[in-house]
Amino acid sequence: MKKVKLTRREFLITSTVTGGGLMIAFSLAGCEQDRGLQVQTEAGGELPPESDEGEFRPNAWLSINSDDTVTIRVGSSEMGQGTLTGIAMLIADELDADWSKVRAEHAPADEAFTNPIIGRQHTGGSTAIRGFWPIVRKAGAVGREMLMHAAALQWDVHPDVCHTENGAVIHEACDHHNLSYGELADAASQLPIPDSVFLKEPDEFVLIGKSIPRLDTPDKVNGKAVFGIDVDLPGMLTATVARCPVKDGKMIRFDAGKALALPGVKRVEAISAGVAVIADHYWAAKQGRDALDVEWDTAANASLDSAGIEAQFKAVVDSGLIERDDGDITESLGAAAKTLEAVYSVPYQAHVCMEPMNATADVRSDSCDVYAPTQGQTSTQNTAMRITGLPREKVRVHTTFLGGGFGRRSEQDFIADAVECSKIVGQPVKVVWSREDDIMHDQYRPSTYNLLRGGIDAKGNMLAWEHRIAGPSIMARVSGSEGDGHDWSSTEGAKNIPYAIANQRVTYAMSNTPVPVGFWRSVGSSQNAYVTECFFDELAKLAGRDPVEARLELMNEHPRHAGVVRLAAKKAGWGKKLPSGHARGIAVAESFASYVAMVAEVSIDNGDVRVHRMTCAIDCGMTVNPNSIRAQMEGAIVYGLTATLKGEITIAGGQIQQRNFDDYPLLRLEECPDIDVHIVDSEQAPGGVGEPGVPPTAPAVANAVFALTGKPVRRLPIQIA
Repeated sequence: MKKVKLTRREFLITSTVTGGGLMIAFSLAGCEQDRGLQVQTEAGGELPPESDEGEFRPNAWLSINSDDTVTIRVGSSEMGQGTLTGIAMLIADELDADWSKVRAEHAPADEAFTNPIIGRQHTGGSTAIRGFWPIVRKAGAVGREMLMHAAALQWDVHPDVCHTENGAVIHEACDHHNLSYGELADAASQLPIPDSVFLKEPDEFVLIGKSIPRLDTPDKVNGKAVFGIDVDLPGMLTATVARCPVKDGKMIRFDAGKALALPGVKRVEAISAGVAVIADHYWAAKQGRDALDVEWDTAANASLDSAGIEAQFKAVVDSGLIERDDGDITESLGAAAKTLEAVYSVPYQAHVCMEPMNATADVRSDSCDVYAPTQGQTSTQNTAMRITGLPREKVRVHTTFLGGGFGRRSEQDFIADAVECSKIVGQPVKVVWSREDDIMHDQYRPSTYNLLRGGIDAKGNMLAWEHRIAGPSIMARVSGSEGDGHDWSSTEGAKNIPYAIANQRVTYAMSNTPVPVGFWRSVGSSQNAYVTECFFDELAKLAGRDPVEARLELMNEHPRHAGVVRLAAKKAGWGKKLPSGHARGIAVAESFASYVAMVAEVSIDNGDVRVHRMTCAIDCGMTVNPNSIRAQMEGAIVYGLTATLKGEITIAGGQIQQRNFDDYPLLRLEECPDIDVHIVDSEQAPGGVGEPGVPPTAPAVANAVFALTGKPVRRLPIQIA
């Protein structure tokens, strides 16, 4: 038990994990903090304002009404990963709320909701729970202590003889003395914010760690949930944007005559991304765009193609900067009894969110409202400020539900479209991308070229590991500068493999192309885990070792990796007989502070890989909602299998060749394997969940194919010759 002071600033944006099992002193004496925690933030607005009569709002996250309704404002975006429910559970558990009275909603853009890991209000990197875990628990604890204090004052007793339970304060000595939170809301709103609070021990949790039904499910089932594409404002117009099909092409001129002649088309205007057709509804806007006569300057990249890009990467792969250098790689490779060299390559991948990109903006002379399925509230606000010239406090961001994010909705292209169009016409405009727009103008997962060398000694021990990577840099595009040539997003999952190999070298050669790259679910670990885990199996076979045993022997310093490998192998029946023509493969990866191992069972039918079963073990530290964890692992596996078996973005003549799901297919229902997810019990700090299920998926399947055919899979998507 230790005491921790709770300052206003630290309460709102701290990133310090205080841990379970805190007893933080609560003072009955009045303090100097303002009632209602009214804070003028850099993001504009005051969060929260003075409470309305009968409403208790002790901080930016939480309010309680006199009808006992508990409303929790979540600064992270809900894109199917369960964040609204997870954050609400953390607050409600510390509050001792009646879960049936809890509601959750997206918070506005405001500094109060700054993601402590990322440094701005943004949802990505699987940081929602692990970043806000300590902050939001304090938010609930503050509310609990103030409500208990309010009840104690009414009963003229000390708070020590009271406790909270299921949305009420109870006088321990008098069973008939209990007051609901709604009854105490007005009185609690008049009290000062405590300077310290109690946090629960893990064994006191009521909600945390339980499989609680998600708060957003009913509205998503009955159709009440509002996604970005559902936004409908009075006087709203709809727009589509014609973009140059060749990367970095420029518009020379356009003729809007045919488009403007169509019923419903209102305006045709040049904007930064191309030509916008603004109409009464989407179909009119799309027809208008199809009727446009646009001349593009495509000379700069008209000859760009996939083969040339790969040749570019190959030419520079040996000139990369050192990212890891242990031992002496040259000497160890020279001394090895057996050596192996392999080239692995991965293609560009599109995000293909089920809800295509869209955003709605309402720009007025003195203010701007943006309604968007965005992962980046701060970035959205910044974009609108840049385009409109308005100050931060005049730009409001309304986050809707997201029909998939995967990193794509952290971008600002679709936001800028909407704000520019609304500014032009002076009324609300919703911009909607078609599926073709979405695939052809994505910010893709990078394609990379990987050269690996490994060596084993005479006893079959792995002696040397060299991994050279060449490919474009996400961070260089995001920052607008190549900096010093390093990029963590390109080397994560490569320079932190968990194997005790004495001699290791990892290099990275930044080689940018006109194809824009961005954050794709699990970022660099998605491709690097495939490369490293498959090459590991190649070395294990060269050494005559079982893939599971070979991994475990080299993981003594990484017990959490070893734990999920053992669990996945056990649950999958590793070593047990399979039906004829079937084989298993295993892979493990650490990403976003979580550890995941997978075993794939596959067969090959007429040259097609069929995945029958995926067994997954995850160690993500302390769990908030196990059902959400299982759902995210299942979704990540399906997402990863699409990339493993089908996904490939190719370029010819400077254009993306894929257009829709007919040439960029997703995994179909009948192709989905049985998925078995096992969660490791842990008291470690929470790790990420939304992304860590992707990295081990491809290598587990590829290693199973390797075991079945004897031929390593060195290029994705998997193709059986």
